[in-house]
Amino acid sequence: MAGTLTELPGAEIAGHRSSGLGSDEHPMRIMTRRAAGLHPGAWDRAARAEVAAFFDGLAPEWHTRTSPQRDAVLADALARGLPADLAADDVCVEIGSGIGAYTSLLSRRWHRVLAVEVALEMLRLAPASPGHRVLADGARLPMVDGKADAVVLVNCFLFPAEVDRVLSRDGVVVWVNSSGDETPIHLPATDVVAALPGGWTGVHSSAGVGIWAVLARSAA
Repeated sequence: MAGTLTELPGAEIAGHRSSGLGSDEHPMRIMTRRAAGLHPGAWDRAARAEVAAFFDGLAPEWHTRTSPQRDAVLADALARGLPADLAADDVCVEIGSGIGAYTSLLSRRWHRVLAVEVALEMLRLAPASPGHRVLADGARLPMVDGKADAVVLVNCFLFPAEVDRVLSRDGVVVWVNSSGDETPIHLPATDVVAALPGGWTGVHSSAGVGIWAVLARSAA
């Protein structure tokens, strides 16, 4: 099964510009499709080590890639994409939390945020709070089945089976690419839906040059 997506009107973000770093040949774009099961090759120990080393090397200058405009893409997804009745007092899992640029924003929506990062040097630069910071592989999350009310992936690899495993029956997946299709770790919303097990429904939109989707399991 796949799902149904409703497109919402785009939102303007003044001064938001693309990083201009992504392409289909970018090694992290290829790795994104591998992790999601959309490209030959598996996510294995070697892939995990390659990604961790790549982002360890970028960690010292990663703060230069953060901006209020990039924050605004995620803020738009949360404001326009989340169901009004979604639980706010339980667990959000942020995969690929990096130096913690978005954890504070998520902590305003959910009382508990599990911020997971595979690159140790990124994690070293992240503030101790808010959020509970964990060094872990997004393909093997340190939590039991069905306990996440939301799984948030901002410019992060999608591990479909693991997202499906930890997400509660009524939970949501928030997918954000802050530079749209020029984000190195990019999948269009339709590919995210296709990769996730079972049937999904949701909304997607653009915000500035970014894109986002918020997805939930189909009622059927």
